[in-house]
Amino acid sequence: MKTVRQEGNSNDLRKAVGKMPEISVLMGIYNENRRYAALAIDSVLEQTFTDFEFFICDDGSDPAFYKWLKGYCRKDQRIRLMRQKKNRGLASALNRCFRCASGKFIARMDADDISVCTRFEKQAAFLNRHQEYALAGCNVYLIDGCKVWGERRLEEVPGKRSFLYTSAFVHPAVMIRREVMEALFGYREHARYLRVEDYDFFMRMYGAGYVGYNLQEPLLFYREEIRGKHKYRYRVNECRVRLNGFRDLGILRGNLRYVVKPLAVGLLPDRVIRKIHVKKYADRHSVFQKIQIKSGSEML
Repeated sequence: MKTVRQEGNSNDLRKAVGKMPEISVLMGIYNENRRYAALAIDSVLEQTFTDFEFFICDDGSDPAFYKWLKGYCRKDQRIRLMRQKKNRGLASALNRCFRCASGKFIARMDADDISVCTRFEKQAAFLNRHQEYALAGCNVYLIDGCKVWGERRLEEVPGKRSFLYTSAFVHPAVMIRREVMEALFGYREHARYLRVEDYDFFMRMYGAGYVGYNLQEPLLFYREEIRGKHKYRYRVNECRVRLNGFRDLGILRGNLRYVVKPLAVGLLPDRVIRKIHVKKYADRHSVFQKIQIKSGSEML
C-alpha cells in the first residue's frame, strides 16, 4: 500500500497569494434535465462543509441549456463555470476542471445525482485521519426518476481482485487526494475510454500502488435507471478497459470470463437486466417508494 505524501505542485503560487480551499468539486454537464441539474448543484452548495470551490464544465450543451445554467450558477460565488464549444466527453470536462482546481481534495459530483449534506464533511475528515488511503468513496442510494429503488453497498477496503466484477467505487461519490490525481495525470480522454474513464482511473490508481476506502453509509443519491441498457459500443469500451486493467493488476490469468462479461450482459433483454438489478440492489423497504430529498425549496 502506498502512503500518500503531501508534495508541492503547480498551485504553490496560489497558495502563497491566498488560502487554498480544502476541497475542489468537479462536475461535467451536458444538456442535463434542468430539475436534476438544479438538485445536484444545490446539494453541493448546501454541504455542511463549506470550504470548497465548485467547478462546472459545460461540455458543449445547446445554447438554451447553457443560458439557463449560466443564470443558475450566479447564485453562489464559489461556482466557477466554464464551457467547451464541442462535446468532448466527461473525461475532458473533468480534466479541464482539474487543471483549474487548487483544493487539497478533489470531490466528484455528477449533474443528475444528489449528495447528502454531510458527505464532504465525512469524507474530508476520513482522509485527514487516514493518510494510507488515496480516496474515500461511500455507499449510495439508487434512484430512478422520483423514487429510491435500492442501495448499493460497496466493499469497505477493495483489493485488486475487487475490480474483476465491476468498479469498486461509484465515481460521483468519491473524494480523491489531489496529488493522486496529479500522479495519474487525470482521466484518459481517448474515445476508447468513453463512459468507462472512471473504471480505468481506479484500476490505474491501484496499479500505481494506491488504495481506496468506502465509507459504509450512503452519502449520495445515485441516479441509475433499472430499465434500459448501456449502448453496446460502451460495453466494448468496458471490455478493453477490463482487459488492460486486469493485465496491469496481475489478475487476468484465469479470469477472461470477466473481460467479456459486459458483452454477454448486453445481449440480455431489458426485462432480464431489470430483474437482476432489482434482485441485487433493491431494498424491500424502499423500492418503488417515493421519497423527498430536500434541496433548498426543491423536492425530488
